[in-house]
Amino acid sequence: MDFLAIFQNLSQWQIIAGLLVAVIIGIGKTGIGGVVLLAIPILASAFGAIESTGLMLTMFLIGDVFAVKAYARHGKWEEIRKLLPPALAGLALGSLVGRFINDQQFKYLIASIVLVCLVAMVWQEVKGDQLKVPQARWFAILIGVLSGFATMIGNAAGPIFAIYLLAIRLNKQNYLGTTAWFFLIINLLKLPLQVFVWHNITWTTAILAIAALPAIFIGTRIGIWVIRKLPEKAFRYLVIAMTAVVAARMFF
Repeated sequence: MDFLAIFQNLSQWQIIAGLLVAVIIGIGKTGIGGVVLLAIPILASAFGAIESTGLMLTMFLIGDVFAVKAYARHGKWEEIRKLLPPALAGLALGSLVGRFINDQQFKYLIASIVLVCLVAMVWQEVKGDQLKVPQARWFAILIGVLSGFATMIGNAAGPIFAIYLLAIRLNKQNYLGTTAWFFLIINLLKLPLQVFVWHNITWTTAILAIAALPAIFIGTRIGIWVIRKLPEKAFRYLVIAMTAVVAARMFF
């Protein structure tokens, strides 16, 4: 394989977009998760919808490793074990649906799900302790399936997962540790589906992701710094705001 030819065939916009997205992913994986969704339209416009999801997944896996390294001890495994089985069902459903609907329909579907959940999330913030999160098994199953489906379709499960973790009132460190572990596992499970079912991850994709590693690392440093400076309440409000902006952006 001619490694030099791979980079020579990239346009200037593709190089800029790839580096920008790599930094955003680093920030999102160790800082404000909603930021990652901003990377989706950028990468799609530079590399195309299907190809961009494969490239983004490989970048995500690198970011996941950095995130787990930073927050591993804070993961709440009882929540991960609760959500993982339904998330696997969501992955399978997303893999199947991905063969029958187009990219624009993906965006509308995911954005609609996120906005509905966001309304519930804001309502909980307004009501505070007076509003109780459903403790029934169906609630965790629903979130798990939606997370698996959204991450398979458009790498966009972050806001849905964030809504659940914030709804059960995890503190900042537990939120970050649980998110890091959950998405490392989910993204590893997505890898064979995208390689063998969607055929959108190749050696070229892997090489481009590895080349973006320094930019991802820089993003992780920025994300960790931002998180350390934000108080708990500001963190929750910022996640809500970022989720609202990105979900609305997906409609356009």
